[in-house]
Formats: sequence, C-alpha cells, structure tokens
Amino acid sequence: MHIAQALAQAHDLGVDRLDAQLLLAHVLQQSRAWLIAHDEYRLGDTERQVYLSALDRRRAGEPLAYLIGEREFYGLLLEVGPDVLVPRPETEGLVDWALECLANGPRNAPTPGVVDLGTGSGAIALAVARHAPQAAVAATDASAAALAVARRNAARHGLAVEWLHGDWWAPLAGRQFFLAVANPPYVAGGDPHLLTLRHEPRGALTPGGDGLAALRRIIDGAPPHLLPGAWLLLEHGLDQAVAVQALMRRRGFSAAVTRADLAGLPRCTGAAWPPQS
Repeated sequence: MHIAQALAQAHDLGVDRLDAQLLLAHVLQQSRAWLIAHDEYRLGDTERQVYLSALDRRRAGEPLAYLIGEREFYGLLLEVGPDVLVPRPETEGLVDWALECLANGPRNAPTPGVVDLGTGSGAIALAVARHAPQAAVAATDASAAALAVARRNAARHGLAVEWLHGDWWAPLAGRQFFLAVANPPYVAGGDPHLLTLRHEPRGALTPGGDGLAALRRIIDGAPPHLLPGAWLLLEHGLDQAVAVQALMRRRGFSAAVTRADLAGLPRCTGAAWPPQS
C-alpha cells in the first residue's frame, strides 16, 4: 500500500482527509509535507497495520488527539490521553481573559498567585505560566492520573506549576489567590452530545443533573481563597451564563460579566471579589 492508496482508503472509509494525513504522518514519524512529496512511498506491513487500526478507531469516534497522543493549545504542544479531556480551542478565550486580569494588576503584588481548578492536562495552567512568567501558578485535580499527564507536560516545556492532588479547593486550605480559573465539567447529565464524547473521561465532562454542580461548588467555595479585588473566571455551557451569573451574585461577587467565544457564543463568566471592609 502506497501513501496515496492509504489516504484514498481513508476517504472510502469516511475518515476526514486531514485526520488521515495526521494519523499517517504520526505512524511514519514524518510531516504532512513529507507525505505529499512521497505519495509513492510503500508502507511496511507493521506501518500498514498500525495505520488501519488507527483509522478504525477514528471511525469509531475516538479523538484524533488520543490517537496521535498530543494536542496544541495556546501555542503549547501537550500530551493528551484517555485520562484527560482534549483541550478545546474555545478554552483559549479563558486564557486570554486570565492574562488580561494579570496584566491589569495587582500593582502591589509583583508575583500574583493564580490557581487552575480541575486542571486535567494542565493546559490552562501551563498557558498562563508561559505567557505570564511573573505569576505563581498552582493547579488542582482530583485525578492523580490527570496530574501525572500535567506534570509531564510541564516538564516538556520547562514550566513551573505547583500541582496539587484534590477536589477543587480542597488542597488549598488557608491559601488565597489573585486569580482563580476553571473549566469544570458542565454538560448536563442527559445531554445527547455525551454519546459523541464517550471516549473522554465522563467525570471531566459532566457532573450529572443540570450540569451546574461543579460550578456551584467552585463559586460557593471561592471567597475564602480570593484576595480583595481578585477574579474568578469560569468556562461553562452555552445556556448556563445566566445561571452562573446568578450563582456569583448570590455568593456576593461584584457584577458578573460573560464573554463570548470566537463563534459569538456565551462561553466564560467572571466576576471580581469585592474588597474586604
């Protein structure tokens, strides 16, 4: 089987051409440009078997990032696997907002503390650490397996993040931060989209019920861990902005603001914690 034939077979199987190219490039440890320039290259038996197996897994809905073992997020190439969610492009908006908050203060704290709750692969924490080197970044996750992936990603890029094992705020007793960010599970338990996401860790996608349980816990537990004037920024579902704003107001936050993603859909809500009297 030549490269051209291998890509034609992927097309016949209904696998997207770009996905097929990336899978084949991964199997052959070559670039997409190399594939195009060498479409008469004949795959060895092992290469062919590995490639066809990967096509079958992709057809079954397994994320491309799991098959090739990595995903780019905010300029960082990150290891991903079944223990963590695949970082989504829309989450980069949460990082943009976090970096804006850090750029605008606090002036009297040259090393502002930042925490990423439920870090998964470490994507948000590492992006902040890379682009705001003045910050002291910590990250928590209830999954030891996810933290192992995050630590490897930190080592890969030489970035310093404090990784803490525990549920949301639990490992942070007595500690306060200038900025807290989270992309928690927020898909409602009965959402039909979960069927298409069955290969990713379910606990990182949905808390069940109305999808707000994790968001409630983070918001309710936030005040003791936030300095006066600190920000809490949360990613949420497209139909949850009003509910998240209400939860923040009820907990005593300043006026909550919702931002849209690149598609114009309400994606992240944030609010400042008012100064103590």
